[in-house]
Amino acid sequence: MSLLLIRHGETALNVARVLQPADTPLSARGVAQAGALARRLAALNVVAIVSSDLPRALSTAEAIAAATGARIETSALLQERNFGDWRGRPYDGVATDLLTMSQAPPGGESAAAFAQRVALAFADIVRRRAALPGSLAVVTHGLVLRAMLASHVRLPAGMVAPTHLGNTSLSIVGAQPPHLASRVDCTTHLEPGLGDDAHALSGG
Repeated sequence: MSLLLIRHGETALNVARVLQPADTPLSARGVAQAGALARRLAALNVVAIVSSDLPRALSTAEAIAAATGARIETSALLQERNFGDWRGRPYDGVATDLLTMSQAPPGGESAAAFAQRVALAFADIVRRRAALPGSLAVVTHGLVLRAMLASHVRLPAGMVAPTHLGNTSLSIVGAQPPHLASRVDCTTHLEPGLGDDAHALSGG
């Protein structure tokens, strides 16, 4: 059985390309995307869910729980990178790439501290999955997923870690080392009217 790595549904600030405050909720479209993902996961033997405790991830996890009957646990390790005082700031029009800069924003988290936290998060989900008889759904955020896929997962030959992770995208990863991915950033569960907006901000 597998680790099912999932990005939360769309938010209005994803579309507006704004770094999100912690309490940002799903948009109506994001709620519909989460429902479509949940229907897909109902067939994948999900026996437990661990989610970031931020509302946009937790609401996505709740849709999965309703479809699968799996219980949700939350983990602050799965939160998006903390951009501190920059949350609420537009991403575009700034000379520096705010999502990848190494230093910590005021009141926020450096790239090194974030990478260390993601490593702890990945170790934690591997440990949780080892105690389960089926798949573990992991609901988190774009930058967390990007870091996991780049540093902790073996991607198929010739593939590099994507820089854009779609809202409610699903990556299926082996639970045992080397954690080979059989599917990456898959959004086939989204009907045309709910498809991922490739221009929306994927993280932050």
